[in-house]
Amino acid sequence: MRLGYGNLGRGYCPPELLDAGTGAAGTEPGSAALGATALGTIIKGMAETARNFIGSYTKEDRLVTVQYPEEREPLKENTRSFPFLVFDGTDPEAGLRCVACKICEKDCPPQCIYIVLERDEKGRPQKHPKVFDIDVSVCMSCQICVEVCPFEAIKMDTEFELSQTDRFDGLLLDKHQLAKSNEYYHKLHPTEAAAVDANLAAEKAKKAAPPAPSTAAPPQPAPAKT
Repeated sequence: MRLGYGNLGRGYCPPELLDAGTGAAGTEPGSAALGATALGTIIKGMAETARNFIGSYTKEDRLVTVQYPEEREPLKENTRSFPFLVFDGTDPEAGLRCVACKICEKDCPPQCIYIVLERDEKGRPQKHPKVFDIDVSVCMSCQICVEVCPFEAIKMDTEFELSQTDRFDGLLLDKHQLAKSNEYYHKLHPTEAAAVDANLAAEKAKKAAPPAPSTAAPPQPAPAKT
């Protein structure tokens, strides 16, 4: 039987909702069963709503509202907002890991990183950034700069309260604002920072190790000419 709006308007009811003792749609027993089913569903839904409403005030694990900013939830370790530059030691200028290779600048999708290489008085390039700016109003927090950096010099911060009245210069961060210590990095991402330190220490030890003695046989003298 093909049904349309006309069939439904004349009281059609699916067979599964009909009373077992009736054989046609729209009869009194079937209508009563349908009404009872609908009423039971409404009552169950209202009971579940009431249970959740009361539970949200009485159960500790259901109190999901946080009175921000007075109350704050701890951030997850993998939380990320915008990049910052890591420096070792206590000098944020001399201790910068960045060597101004500009890989992050080239690979940044929104092109929000600007780097100028430091040069000495004779114009020779130095492995240090003279300028390192990030426009966080453009940054999309994709973390590509972190992934492509071969020197573990740039990482992702978790600071998100960066509202400014000046959306231009106020959100353009220079290297002095971006430079943060390795200890700060450890507080944000302890697991990741520990692995990075271990890798850097292994690379440093490998470079400092003396070259292994050669085991190749010494070259044989050339035979004398006759």
